[in-house]
Amino acid sequence: MDDVPKLLEAASLLVPEEIATENDFTVNDVWEYLTQDEWEVAFGLLEELGDVRPLPLGFWETLAAAEGLRLERSAAWCHWRCYETRHGVIRADLTLRPASAARRQTPLAGAGVLKPMWNIGNRTPAGEPSLNIAALWVEFTPFLEPGGRGPVRLAPLDPSPWQYLQPGQEITMHEDRSVAGTAVVLEVQRPSATPTA
Repeated sequence: MDDVPKLLEAASLLVPEEIATENDFTVNDVWEYLTQDEWEVAFGLLEELGDVRPLPLGFWETLAAAEGLRLERSAAWCHWRCYETRHGVIRADLTLRPASAARRQTPLAGAGVLKPMWNIGNRTPAGEPSLNIAALWVEFTPFLEPGGRGPVRLAPLDPSPWQYLQPGQEITMHEDRSVAGTAVVLEVQRPSATPTA
């Protein structure tokens, strides 16, 4: 319960009670779930706030306390959002090659564990494709089946080669020399000037 004050501090970014509509989440909503030991629901409400507007790094760092509450996926998501606050957001629509045409025969883990290589259009000095590594988070589902399609988020190990990526650009995913999937960039958000605010 030591994390409750921190969570309520994070919840202070929710809509104030006095101006909330019936569709808004408020600090009291979060508090109610916490008092009923519905930690996962409370975290879910707070995580959804990040989809509505950009939030400061401290918000995501506070929510990363989910590690101590055994909410591993929530903790991983909050760490992912810390990364995005510092380095920017890259979202794409990924289509994996079917199992009959690719090396991958099992579902792709979706919670930022896999760090495949990507051909994003960069070249080596010799003119060969230069592959760049980025962790992969599959949105809205815990995994993506071979041949499946879905929105993903990318977290480059080195963000600088990715700075020229544009929405609509096609990039390819590689787990070895062969193409494992093709993605179309949906969104590129540069990091805010003050990620710690």
